[in-house]
Amino acid sequence: MPSPTPFESTAAALRACRLCRDAPLHGPPLPQEPRPIVQGSGTARLCIASQAPGTRAHRSGIPFMDPSGVRLRAWLGLDEAAFYDARRVSIVPMGACFPGLDANGGDRPPRRECAERWRRDLFAGLPDLRLILAIGQYAQAWHLGRLEGGLTGTVMRWRDILGEPRFPRILPLPHPSWRNNGWMKHNPWFEAELLPVLKEEVARTIALGVDTPEPIPAVRTRR
Repeated sequence: MPSPTPFESTAAALRACRLCRDAPLHGPPLPQEPRPIVQGSGTARLCIASQAPGTRAHRSGIPFMDPSGVRLRAWLGLDEAAFYDARRVSIVPMGACFPGLDANGGDRPPRRECAERWRRDLFAGLPDLRLILAIGQYAQAWHLGRLEGGLTGTVMRWRDILGEPRFPRILPLPHPSWRNNGWMKHNPWFEAELLPVLKEEVARTIALGVDTPEPIPAVRTRR
């Protein structure tokens, strides 16, 4: 049996982590048994940098196995087989465990302990990444630094962010939750302008075979 890759070793250690329940550093302990969820491999070209698993993902142990995942896969133009192909697609949430529900029935923010302890090691095990999809304000703040204009202002600057001279490239997105229907209604440019480019970028990124040399990516600078 081959030795585990650096990503596999870190992911295995993360799945055994109970820090936010047994020794929380930020706030009260996690209110339920931790079930860390992460996907990827050292050959993954695309990273979905998400927020945290929801209730359905927590029950199943599968990321985005819920209505938000259905919408996200439609945005990306991927079926389930492609989306869950860890050789090409990594899914690295800011918090690997379901954080519990707040008083209004919504998901709490991702546990800060998780990113502080595990995120850099996970990304160190993803050397072939070409594109990171930063979903939601927590992932955007981590990968882009200080946000200008909050989530909406950040996503509105998607062309500039995608065209910046960094590697891997980053494309900011809102969360695909149905709670964001109002946001998309008030920001029709997202579906009209950003989603076609998103599908094109994702298709090109994951179409590369695991051992296939990559063409030089085109950088979009037009507005």
